[in-house]
Amino acid sequence: MRVAIIRFLGTNCEFDTAYAFEKLGVKAQIIWHEDEKFEADLVVLPGGFSYGDYLRSGAIAKFAKAMRGVLAHAKKGGFVLGICNGFQILLELGLLKGAMKHNEKLSFISKNQPLKVASNDNALCKNFAKGEVINLPIAHGDGNFFANERDLAFLQDKDLITLQYVGNPNGSLDDIAGICDESKKIYGLMPHPERVCEDILGTSVGLTMLKGFL
Repeated sequence: MRVAIIRFLGTNCEFDTAYAFEKLGVKAQIIWHEDEKFEADLVVLPGGFSYGDYLRSGAIAKFAKAMRGVLAHAKKGGFVLGICNGFQILLELGLLKGAMKHNEKLSFISKNQPLKVASNDNALCKNFAKGEVINLPIAHGDGNFFANERDLAFLQDKDLITLQYVGNPNGSLDDIAGICDESKKIYGLMPHPERVCEDILGTSVGLTMLKGFL
C-alpha cells in the first residue's frame, strides 16, 4: 500500500503520521505542498496549523498546488484521510459536508477524549464495534463542527458519521468528531489516532484505527 502525507507550512504531525504507518509495515512518503504529482492509495492531510491558520483553519491550504493532486486522487476513487487540520482542509475544499467554528468556549482544547463509534461500516472504524467507546487525543481550537439541517440529515441518513464525542468538549453539532463522504473513501476526524500508536503511550488504539485502511 502506498501512503502519501501532504506537508504544509505549519504542519506538525506529518512525522507522527508516517511513523504510525511504518508501525503497520507501510512506508509513507511525505509530499511538499508545492508538489502536485504523486502516486498513492491513501493520501493523508495531517494535523497542525497550515499557514498559521490565518483567515480560517484550512482556508489557505486548499489553494496549495498539492491539492490539485489530492482532488485528482479523490476523483478517481482513492482514499483520503484528513486528521484535525486535515479535516478542516477537506471541509474547506468541499470534499466533506459541513464547516468548523471556534470551540464553544473559545479556548484551545488538548486532552484525551472518549469517543463513541457511531458507525463501523467504513474503513476508519471497521475494526471497532458500533457503539464502542475509545479514547483518542484531541488538540484544536476550531473543532466545533457545524452543518445546515439538510447536510446534517444527509450525514445521519446515509450513516456517514463515524465518531461522536462523549461529553461534547467543543459544542460540535450532534457531537460529531468524524465523518466520511457518501463513497466512504474520504474521511475527516478531529482526534489524532497517530498520537496513540504504541503501548508505551498508554494505548495503541490509533494503530487499530489506521489499520482499517490497509
